[in-house]
Amino acid sequence: MPVKNGFYNIIKGEGYVDIPEIKKEIIFYSSKLDFIPDTTKIGNSEMQHLDYAYAASLIRTFMDDSSLVLTIRGRKYTPNFEFRVGKQIIKVSSVQTEVDAGYEGKNQVVLIEAKNFSATNVIIRQLYYPFRQWQEHTNKKVVTLFFDKNHSENIYSIWQFEFGDSKNYSSIKLVKSGKFKIVEKRISKC
Repeated sequence: MPVKNGFYNIIKGEGYVDIPEIKKEIIFYSSKLDFIPDTTKIGNSEMQHLDYAYAASLIRTFMDDSSLVLTIRGRKYTPNFEFRVGKQIIKVSSVQTEVDAGYEGKNQVVLIEAKNFSATNVIIRQLYYPFRQWQEHTNKKVVTLFFDKNHSENIYSIWQFEFGDSKNYSSIKLVKSGKFKIVEKRISKC
């Protein structure tokens, strides 16, 4: 576990959370865009899939928050904070974190870790450190999402996780999830 850049604590315990298979039916989601973007079809990057899901308003719809706007990207350094893993207290100071996208709304901040493949687990730290970092910078609720896009099937999957006790690294639990296929509006040319 990084505690300062270049310094780590080795801790006994489970460091990963399983990403459960979403067994619900795929939801056919109607894009809120009034045009079909050409550029979203080129390549296969986490960022482009996440940007398209946001542009089509899928992220806002999943979170039931039309006020969400993109405000966080890339690498930042944490403020000082501490947490528990079992009975061990970990003190963190200025560890580099990265979120693929962060959206702020009137009442919440939504942080997303994205993959461009179907992951079966993720290291909790990728969700927890940004969660704690932004908790220190805002009084709004901080929400963590895990996002992936199955490129061959064009399916977007989203899982919302929360930490039952914000100072307990192992208190992560799934809140909700969904699988979506974005349906683009067909625009007739006049």
